[in-house]
Amino acid sequence: MARGMGLLAAILCFGTLGYMIIEKWNVLDSLYMTVITITTVGFGEIRPLSEPGHIFTIVLIFVGIGIVAYILGLVAQTMVVFQMTKILGRRKLGLKKRAMKDHYIICGYGRIGKTICHELLSRKIPLLVIDMDQEIKPQLEEAGIPYILDDSTNEEVLMEARIDRAKGLVSVVSTDADNLFITMTARGLNPDLFIITRADEEKNQKKLVRAGANRVFLPYVIGGQRMAHTIAKPAVTSFLELTVEDQNIELKMEDLPVREGSRLAGMNLLESGIRQDLNIIIVAIRKSEGEMIFNPSSQTRMEKGDTLIALGNRDDLEELKHILSGEAGNQRKRS
Repeated sequence: MARGMGLLAAILCFGTLGYMIIEKWNVLDSLYMTVITITTVGFGEIRPLSEPGHIFTIVLIFVGIGIVAYILGLVAQTMVVFQMTKILGRRKLGLKKRAMKDHYIICGYGRIGKTICHELLSRKIPLLVIDMDQEIKPQLEEAGIPYILDDSTNEEVLMEARIDRAKGLVSVVSTDADNLFITMTARGLNPDLFIITRADEEKNQKKLVRAGANRVFLPYVIGGQRMAHTIAKPAVTSFLELTVEDQNIELKMEDLPVREGSRLAGMNLLESGIRQDLNIIIVAIRKSEGEMIFNPSSQTRMEKGDTLIALGNRDDLEELKHILSGEAGNQRKRS
């Protein structure tokens, strides 16, 4: 396109200078004659032309029409490419949605929803957003987030989001009534779904739990508690913020599930060598039945289905995650 605009400027200058030199016209008349000639509008000559002027006009018509046709072709090509990109982008997005599995559905892309999406994306957790606001479309496309711009209380919309194959759903729309309806609908469509929702009023917390929510968060209560903890326990709060939220430090706290086939399943913490070999501290163990063991002793056994709450270096945690997944044990057997 830049080349086309350069050629257009060049032919305008060429025509204007030509009429100024050949016909001795002023700049405005020469430019006007050049424009009406190369655009073939048919207004006629503004003044009688000399014989050299006629010859120059013939040359200008052929050259000018060619350049204008070239520019129009570039414009058409750009528009076609833009439309094809949009169509292919929508098709790619549709295919991505249909192929999704073990993802999280985020209902509501407001302030809380954006924060949730940002955190999940930073941890490479697959997600899909449902929201009715058409204006958020450019933001979602720029972030590469699959989305459905529709009513998340609609059962068909949740089915389109592949709720039957989803791992969890987070409902953070603006009203407790909508969050309640989404929770009830989602639980009916997928009984095994892990559902997190928000509530603005404490009296609605129990209703949401009865409707099927696994966890209910009250943003205003959490915010107030966080501020109070910052005042009462500043060192503890700073430590937790660093280990859980700061992506720039190496020390992290993660929850690591013990998978089937892991060589550590059935071992106690002392036998596993987690502290000695990997320099990782096991802060707690959540048993498969839901019991939480804080500060477990060295004799506490890890079983399949348990989840370790571990504190350590990022690379060491990745190695432990690899071992607990069962891959390391299987590789060792094959070798």
